[in-house]
Amino acid sequence: MKITEVDVQVVNLPLTNPFTSSFETKTGETRTIVRIRTDSGVTGWGETMWGRPVAELVRRLAADLVGTSPFALEAFHRRQHMVPFFHGYLGYAAIAALDVACWDVIGKATGQSLTDLLGGPVRTEVPITALVTRADAPGASAADLPARLAEHTARVVAEGGFTAVKLKGTRDVFGDVRILRALRAALPEVALRVDPNAAWSVPDSVRAGIQLEELDLEYLEDPCVGIEGMSQVRAKVRIPLCTNMCLVRFEDFAPAVRLGAVDVVHGDVYKWGGIAATKALAAHCETFGLGMNLHSGGELGIATAAHLAVVASTPVLSRAIDSMYYLHADDVIEPLELHGGSLRVPTGPGLGVVVDEDKVAHYAAVNAREGDLTG
Repeated sequence: MKITEVDVQVVNLPLTNPFTSSFETKTGETRTIVRIRTDSGVTGWGETMWGRPVAELVRRLAADLVGTSPFALEAFHRRQHMVPFFHGYLGYAAIAALDVACWDVIGKATGQSLTDLLGGPVRTEVPITALVTRADAPGASAADLPARLAEHTARVVAEGGFTAVKLKGTRDVFGDVRILRALRAALPEVALRVDPNAAWSVPDSVRAGIQLEELDLEYLEDPCVGIEGMSQVRAKVRIPLCTNMCLVRFEDFAPAVRLGAVDVVHGDVYKWGGIAATKALAAHCETFGLGMNLHSGGELGIATAAHLAVVASTPVLSRAIDSMYYLHADDVIEPLELHGGSLRVPTGPGLGVVVDEDKVAHYAAVNAREGDLTG
């Protein structure tokens, strides 16, 4: 079996509501979608973060895949191992798009689900996290915001069956603390987290962290910048620290462990360069006694299916993962359904999802008109 063609399209899909973090407000997602064709008639799909810059890099890398076997992933990764050095996150994302598409072909060609190819299921459903931002309480005053967000979050948890909640933090450090207190009062049993995306200083992270200790947070994610800063906070705050910003490649692992900077590492197939790399990260975390979870970069159904297979086959991934999937107004596959705060892991060959090519074409036309969504 040889790869004969690689098609790349960039799509824009809307969110149901704006999503605000410490550095942007998003109204939709821009994603790059890849289709691989083979001489045996098997087609594989991949999807990755971001839009036109990543898509252009995928097209360049695709030339190296045409004429090769989709099973020859180790050789492909070895040939392209310098791409992330020169292109950073864009390089990892571009490689992952093609990597996932090849895994989809491998599964379909062998009649096996991606979960089975990765070792078989240790779970068949994956809980996801309810994501809360200040945009969920439009028009609220600073004084009313904590109560309004707590009411909103309690309603989301009750309707969706979520067991974990994450507040996207802001530069308003102690405003975030007040919101978290209101969330904990309203939802005493949920696993509660906050992620300021490194918007807090080290001193403010320490002050806020000490105030938050009484709330029994599951973890505090990236309160400040860098391994050094995180290690200073972890030395003074009795809340586990999580990251997807200061430990983002294997070269960061040893310094982070040596400095005691983190307790939980957020992996991501698309930020770490593929499925095997994410499984290797899980092995590193288990070896050094760290927890692991999965980051969300706004995955549509194709990418979400790959994340679900990784979680289903990886024991250390036992927490509710981050996923913006339930916040999307549409999808390019027959939609995955949320039941009781969890997504069921697809069991069909490969990724186990059916891509709606008409929707891919429709949302690619939206991107062609509007360009990449940047916030």
